[in-house]
Amino acid sequence: MAVAVDSNLSSPSLPDDITLNIASILGTRELCSLGSCSCYFRDLCASDFLWIGLFKRRWPSLSLTGVSNSSEKGWRRAYINQHKKLLEKVSAITHFVKDCSQNESIEISDYLKAVAFLGSAELGFEDVQIFLFSVNTNVLMNLIGVHYSIFHLQIPIDVVNAALHSHQVSAREVCVFSFRLGRWFFGFRMPDEHSSRRVSLAQITSPNEEELRMILNRGLLHDVLRVHIISPSRFDVASSAALPDPRVPS
Repeated sequence: MAVAVDSNLSSPSLPDDITLNIASILGTRELCSLGSCSCYFRDLCASDFLWIGLFKRRWPSLSLTGVSNSSEKGWRRAYINQHKKLLEKVSAITHFVKDCSQNESIEISDYLKAVAFLGSAELGFEDVQIFLFSVNTNVLMNLIGVHYSIFHLQIPIDVVNAALHSHQVSAREVCVFSFRLGRWFFGFRMPDEHSSRRVSLAQITSPNEEELRMILNRGLLHDVLRVHIISPSRFDVASSAALPDPRVPS
């Protein structure tokens, strides 16, 4: 596919079709960087041929007929509009988590609501990486992105783990507190158990943490009555006091 460019602009020795095919393997960020190199590349990188490919790659399940009105102004504009639309939804979820997570901690019920909100926003895995696996994002939102990717998008844990490493957030930690009723053993009830786990996002996406992932996903696992997630900056304060008994009204 040829691209109309000003003949007076400097251009590479390769034909436009070949240059386009090479540019089509680039990601959004790399394509924008290439477009800033010269006037020739600016025009070439605005090609619908490239942006409809990026659109389909990022949102493969999104019907292109649903964005036909936006695409009339070009697929680059349609891509930007869809990105902004999702950004607004993620921002609303982020505000919800912030309102629910006083002192950088969140109850499991609010945590699972945030995960469900992501599902209603229909984010793809690339969206999760862009919006939620950022070093500038709160670790609770990082964890919510991990949870959503594994249980809603069904992304294999090794792929999620690799994405966390790629975005340099894998070493971030959360603390998971849980309250478990004492089990009955030969007619005797064992003491209630309070437990706390300090784990990194990389550990959560490891094969050895299946039980922890299931507790986070179900909220209540058998006789686990309460789950509480907290960022490490509050761990020392929280660990100095036991979780309130969930059977006692606050």
